[in-house]
Amino acid sequence: MTTNGSGGETPILECKDLCLSYFTRAGEIPAVVDFNMTLHRGGSIGLVGESGCGKSTVAMAIMRYLGSNGAIVGGQILYKGRDMAEMSEEELRQLRGSEIAMVYQEPMASLNPSLTLGRQLVEVPICHERISEKEAYDRAVQILADVNLPDPERVMASYPHQISGGQQQRVVIAMALLSNPTLLLLDEPTTALDVTVEAGIVELIGQIAEKYDTSMVYISHNLGLILETCDRVNVMYSGEAVETGTVKEVFDRMRHPYTKGLFGCIPLPGADKNERPLVPIRGQLPLPHERPRGCNFGPRCDFFQAGRCDADTIAMHNVAGEQGHKVRCLRWNEIDWASYRPEGVSTEQSEFGDRVLHVDGMRKYYELTDNSIAAMIKGNRVKYVKANERINMDAREAQTVAIVGESGCGKSTFAKVLMGLETATDGTVNFNGDELAEKSVHDRSPKQLGSLQMIFQNPFDTLNPSHSVGGQIARVIRKFGVEKDKSKVEQRVLELLDLVKLPRDFAHRRPRQLSGGQKQRIGIARAFAGRPSMVVADEPVSALDVSVAAAVTGLLMEIQRTYRTTLLFISHDLSLVRYLADRVVVMYLGHIVEQGTTDEVFAPPYHPYTEALLSAVPIADTSIEKKRIILEGNLPSVMNPPKGCVFHTRCPRKIGRVCETEAPPVVEPTPGHQVACHIPLDELKQMEPVIVMTDANKQAAEKAGAKKEAEGSPAAE
Repeated sequence: MTTNGSGGETPILECKDLCLSYFTRAGEIPAVVDFNMTLHRGGSIGLVGESGCGKSTVAMAIMRYLGSNGAIVGGQILYKGRDMAEMSEEELRQLRGSEIAMVYQEPMASLNPSLTLGRQLVEVPICHERISEKEAYDRAVQILADVNLPDPERVMASYPHQISGGQQQRVVIAMALLSNPTLLLLDEPTTALDVTVEAGIVELIGQIAEKYDTSMVYISHNLGLILETCDRVNVMYSGEAVETGTVKEVFDRMRHPYTKGLFGCIPLPGADKNERPLVPIRGQLPLPHERPRGCNFGPRCDFFQAGRCDADTIAMHNVAGEQGHKVRCLRWNEIDWASYRPEGVSTEQSEFGDRVLHVDGMRKYYELTDNSIAAMIKGNRVKYVKANERINMDAREAQTVAIVGESGCGKSTFAKVLMGLETATDGTVNFNGDELAEKSVHDRSPKQLGSLQMIFQNPFDTLNPSHSVGGQIARVIRKFGVEKDKSKVEQRVLELLDLVKLPRDFAHRRPRQLSGGQKQRIGIARAFAGRPSMVVADEPVSALDVSVAAAVTGLLMEIQRTYRTTLLFISHDLSLVRYLADRVVVMYLGHIVEQGTTDEVFAPPYHPYTEALLSAVPIADTSIEKKRIILEGNLPSVMNPPKGCVFHTRCPRKIGRVCETEAPPVVEPTPGHQVACHIPLDELKQMEPVIVMTDANKQAAEKAGAKKEAEGSPAAE
């Protein structure tokens, strides 16, 4: 064990007054300023904050991957007491991959597509420990088993493209752990994964870190994940740590207005889109060379005092009575946090109108031809991918219907059939009285096209970089016959920019001149340009920061209420679904396994798959306790789905052979709430909730509710 001069254990990692800059033609750009962090053996620290706040820059500095134009311009990074700036390139090369390892957000960026996974894995111990190829191979097989990959020998012989995204991420984690590193850096390692896969990987990382006594720095914008994985947390804003402490201190007794703002942006169980809406942080993160004087958060802060908060550089202050809890704010002990209730945009619940969408028995199969010799001999060369099977659902005017499920469950295929990008194999899709199941987008009238529009997940890929924003919105207006006169089209473009709360001069900008949140607002404006009666939103905020996502979500609801548009919301974020949706449809392997109102689907009785999905959702609330239900195995192939109940191969509540041989009946615990399951309804009704408040917090909530009732206001949930 390494010790410091005072006889205590030397931290694995220390950042002392760290300042990082990039040097460009425009001069020095200060990326991180006055950053401090201490990590001991076996400990874990989370770095949270908006994109551009410096989280990944800190990780790259620890790895010494800042590039030729990046440098440490002040302070130190100490690894086991040694200043990393004084280490030679050879020493750093030996450290990386052996003692310090990193897991990146995108697994395919870390894997060579032209080499087998086995060859890439064995390189790590051979390079760092000079062991034999057989020893390296055996260790790689063992570590793949440790990360719960089925058939490690097959994975070793596979190329990256031959395994799923979740399996790729497990391989990258295995690669990082191969030489038993002392320090593991994880940069958004689960962002692109389904919540069920994410839950498994988070648990896996925790188990392996405990097994090998590994220290971790976990970078994420997901505060729920930080709660589940870390002991301490550093909240970063514009290159500075603005609050640090244990997870419980920061989550339960936050003292910086920015930390409070972050929590106001996320849909915790108590949030309600009508009564207690999300509160976006106003304004935007300042660019590094445009930071204000004094407090960087000043221009966005509700407690800013001119002449004080902008007078000089603000240092970290110790929070009284909480050793290690620090905050970069002059007014932290003056603010009455108990009475601080920032208001979000909310309106009364809209009354739903007539049914606008009725889907009955819709199927979508893709035909594939198998040219293998075995298929030719057997005479069954034609196979079918059963992407959607017996889809039955309705949607009403001004209603938000969410479709949830893992990747590959058929959500996007259903959206494509609805939009006319695909045609249905069987069944009916009736929209506003028109039958659209067999009508492709080329066969639909301009009115039908305009009445059904889509907001895509990635705003970067859906805007033409060569055309102005105004030109792209105007094209939609003309295409769908909303306006033909040039002046009226221009006026309509400006009205739509007003609608999405963007300056009118943005009409002349190109997409590259906009931020991610601004691009998504343009995507929303374009979707509503044709005055649609239904908008399909496919993961519209998953690529955005929590503050931007809250603003875009609020904007979407505001526009929906104004135009009484039906919103079909596709997402894997069940926290957001709970907040936003009026009705939820749960899909698994092309089948609807449960549907009902949001309150019905999020409370027992559940379908076992819904129960597992809810268990997998990270919730940034220390008063919440959840069941741990980790689904084993992978999603079966849609080319060869299981017989009987499609979920039986992974179901933790499987009751017997009937699940394997017979399709489950659809039961209704209450009218409109449908569950497709063999478990008797009486047993389903006895299920315990997945998400519950702890007794202490429940009592506190009850006292608060009683107090509010005594004061004559509605009790809190």
